[in-house]
Amino acid sequence: MVQMENLRDKIFNLALLNAVEHGGKADVSAVIKKALAEFPELKSKVREVLEVVREVVTEVNFLSLDEQKSKLGEIKPPEEKREKKKELPELPLAEKGKVATRFAPNPNGPLHLGNARAAILSYEYARKYDGKFILRFEDTNPEKVQLDMYDFIRNDLRWLGLRWDEEYIQSDRLPLYYDYAEKLIGEGKAYVCTCRPEDFKKLRDAGRACSCRGRSPEGNFRLWERMISGDLKEGDAVLRIKTDLSHPNPAVRDWPACRIVDIPHPRVGEKWKVWPLYNFAAAIDDHEMGITHIFRGKEHEVNEQCQRTLYEHLGWSYPTAVQYGRLNMPGTMLSKTQIVLAVREGKLSGYDDVRLATLAALRRRGFLPEAIKRIILDVGLTLVDSQLSWETLYAANRKLVDEISDRYFFVHDPVKLTVREAPKLREVRLRLHPSREDAGERVIPLRIEEGGMVFFVCGEDVEKMREGEIFRLKDLMNVRLIEKKPSGLVGDFAGMEVAEIQKIHWVPAGAPELDVLMPDGSILTGFVEPSVLSLTPGAVIQFERFGFVRLERVTPRPLAIFTHR
Repeated sequence: MVQMENLRDKIFNLALLNAVEHGGKADVSAVIKKALAEFPELKSKVREVLEVVREVVTEVNFLSLDEQKSKLGEIKPPEEKREKKKELPELPLAEKGKVATRFAPNPNGPLHLGNARAAILSYEYARKYDGKFILRFEDTNPEKVQLDMYDFIRNDLRWLGLRWDEEYIQSDRLPLYYDYAEKLIGEGKAYVCTCRPEDFKKLRDAGRACSCRGRSPEGNFRLWERMISGDLKEGDAVLRIKTDLSHPNPAVRDWPACRIVDIPHPRVGEKWKVWPLYNFAAAIDDHEMGITHIFRGKEHEVNEQCQRTLYEHLGWSYPTAVQYGRLNMPGTMLSKTQIVLAVREGKLSGYDDVRLATLAALRRRGFLPEAIKRIILDVGLTLVDSQLSWETLYAANRKLVDEISDRYFFVHDPVKLTVREAPKLREVRLRLHPSREDAGERVIPLRIEEGGMVFFVCGEDVEKMREGEIFRLKDLMNVRLIEKKPSGLVGDFAGMEVAEIQKIHWVPAGAPELDVLMPDGSILTGFVEPSVLSLTPGAVIQFERFGFVRLERVTPRPLAIFTHR
């Protein structure tokens, strides 16, 4: 049974753990719940416990995240065991060296986390079985194709660390699709339908054939030639695959395989008039490319049924289909159509707008590709719809980025602080990383003016200060606050020794301005220590007690993109 005299130490440990798990900020409610769960005998003294928790959480939150980790390590040495990489479950009907998978994006918009799932799973399984991973652009819908998306998608995949063994673009493969269309027409397994769509739908839903279905192969070939030559226009005719008209799903009955498109294709121009629809081109390519396993969302179930009917007509064996549930991210736009529209309307700055969960936006914010892969593999192949939160993504990324990101000071909402009678120091040298000595040091110049040594500190910290109290400029000196004035703070030097007092980050007078673009699109402006401007744009660093950021540019005006706490 925990004694009240030992209560503070126990709660301090719990608060440290909670703070480290949540980016440096412990939560009173979470800590007291944990305390009462571990020590139920304290429930009769909940008011006393709550008072202690509030006091301890305030003390812990004054510490930087690095200091919290250090103290936590003193209390409980880190375990030696390493986090095991999650193993992929075995694939059905998979043989070493014979697995072939594909990722088949439509170049109609940027990749987002939902798209990344199919790409990562296809790639990882191909590598698991020493197989082949294929990239295939499915661009047979000329109205939707965006030319810049081919390279955009390639860059996203390379950033994820996915390397493909072969690449195909469907708009280069029209002769192949035409050959199969003509084969099916000749065998009486496909026909040209000139019915109005609404009329055909009524017949299809009733399980009845339209008048076009009984046309001879010769008659269908004549109409097919008119489709290809441009004699027939968009909407005049489609090529349909014959199926069982009593199939329980009307969408599978005599589904459309090819259609006429009058507008030119952005990539190949007006070379072709007739374009295969998704199920026709995808099914043929999967066979021709030797795909053994297809990873797709369960919403493609109808598409799979249509494709299987084509495989039956052609005497092929259908690949092993591995389905999974939807990946949702509440409050985040994951529709390529909506994203493209919002960019075109100027509601988003681009496909890397920080409010998005596109791979381009995550890359811009400083997320590591390994973090993306980890969370996708953790979700795995479950058929149940999964919900992904930003907090989950932050936690996965934090585990990786914390060990490699150098530390710097950034002060937003800056308030001037003048420290009287401070030591005449010209500079201070601080470690770039608390646990990596090889990272080296950075040098922060100090400025002395007529009234003393001058700094800028964060307005949030100033609100907590009271005149007469002593606080510490982190890693530098202690200061007694003498006066809060509209023009700033005045304090007296109060020693160099480290003490259990409020610690705040700071920058020297003369520090350069820097903007931070936040996840909601807002801008925070403040001062940053000068050495940050000597870094290479693209560096991911940590602003102590603020969060991780990616330095986007240093000129003409420095800008960092906020990643997470």
